Amino acid sequence: MTPHLILIAAILLPGSGQVLNRQPLRGLTFVFFILLFGALTMITAPPEASAIGRFAGGLFIWALSIPDAYRVAKLRAALKPPQSAAQTARP
Repeated sequence: MTPHLILIAAILLPGSGQVLNRQPLRGLTFVFFILLFGALTMITAPPEASAIGRFAGGLFIWALSIPDAYRVAKLRAALKPPQSAAQTARP
């Protein structure tokens, strides 16, 4: 998968970018901490806080997971050996 598709997946669904990068445990860890910090900030936030303020902890971890997935995908793409023309040509 291309790094840009993994970036889109990471933006749309937390942890999915890591799963697509073949790092499912890392993806599940991000999801766990998103839920944990989202719940903690929801419990500790004052009642007059906005929705973003009530879930700021989870949103922060989600925001950290997005560049992480993209960075790993770019690194994998850069380290992937180039395919020769003979390998990509179809009979």
